[in-house]
Amino acid sequence: MERRVVVTGLGAITPIGNNVEEFWDGIKNGKCGVNKITLFDVSNFKVKLAAEVKNFNAEDYFDRKAAKRLDRFSHFAIVAARELMKDSNLDVEKTDMTRFGVAVSSGIGGLQTIEDNKKILEEKGPDRVSPMFIPMAISNMAAGNISIEIGAKGESFGMVTACASATHTIGECFRIIKHGYQDLMIAGGTEASITPIGIAGFTNIKALSTSEDKERASIPFDKERNGFVMGEGAGLILLEEYEHAKKRNAKIYAEIVGYGATSDAYHITSPAPDGEGGARAMKLAIEDAKIKPEDVEYINAHGTSTPLNEKFETIAIKKALGAEAAKKVMVSSTKGNTGHLLGGAGGVEAVATIKAVQEGFIPPTIGYKVPDEDCDLDIVPNKGRNVKIKYAMSDSLGFGGHNSAIIFKKWEE
Repeated sequence: MERRVVVTGLGAITPIGNNVEEFWDGIKNGKCGVNKITLFDVSNFKVKLAAEVKNFNAEDYFDRKAAKRLDRFSHFAIVAARELMKDSNLDVEKTDMTRFGVAVSSGIGGLQTIEDNKKILEEKGPDRVSPMFIPMAISNMAAGNISIEIGAKGESFGMVTACASATHTIGECFRIIKHGYQDLMIAGGTEASITPIGIAGFTNIKALSTSEDKERASIPFDKERNGFVMGEGAGLILLEEYEHAKKRNAKIYAEIVGYGATSDAYHITSPAPDGEGGARAMKLAIEDAKIKPEDVEYINAHGTSTPLNEKFETIAIKKALGAEAAKKVMVSSTKGNTGHLLGGAGGVEAVATIKAVQEGFIPPTIGYKVPDEDCDLDIVPNKGRNVKIKYAMSDSLGFGGHNSAIIFKKWEE
């Protein structure tokens, strides 16, 4: 028997707010988190802008020793998990922790740690590389560190499917609970790849915007978009089996009802031009939710602000929903606010989608000026809308041709 799965806790640290409330206020007020890179010297870099997490000092959250033994991507994940646990009001003393899992994705893991230790290796020799290098760098350690901190002894893993990682992870956790393997799962993603090698690598693959105007850099669906802006942070949600949540009288944000994942089998960086893989992931999520395409009222799009993505994503949405429903559905990208968090993107976007369903507020696509005839959807330009909705979808498309889509439903008994 399939079990119902609800969302009972949220945690986020983002370029527009260091907790869920600040983040959601930033979305509602059209705040842009893009600015000049401060984490390293960019004087000889073509790309000067990123969406950094602001006013974050690890020693405000960890003792000095712990702060130094964790990479920034783990810092973000643990801080978001602490917020989520507090928000969920879960009493771990009364919870079977062997039925509680943690799945937190990261596309790259501890990139700054890798970069720092490669420099030490070259300048000071192999004996000086940190013994903590490996446990700081490997991307599963966000999930591992959270499970250790809270004592969650169920399934614990880190899924890596590039920019689809967090959405993919949330979907798999939904299935794990739905089919009875666990009762609770912390799910989402984290990333901290605003580093010299990260920016240089994405610049040279022609993925990043070279704009030096922070208002015109991350501009999803705009005809003048020319690449994404690197973001960082974490977004996590607590998924819980409904009867388990009901028994402890948990606050319920929304219900997760559908999930689909596919591969393009086409190209290492470009989405398939016919949008077939993305469309199929959305269709599978709709079928899983046992709803009709026209029931989806809002889509939090992948919307990276790259020339190819929005063009092909628009095609995919039309294929998945059909021409008539695609005309009516509201579609927006919150990457205008946060930049692109890579493996963490779907986690932060899941939080935004859940809040949209819960509050009846549709996030805007900010920074939009020049319409693109290839992106002729209702992209909720620049100003959010107060609209009560029942079903919302969040989709993510990753390098390697990975596609994932999840559907949230407004909570009702």
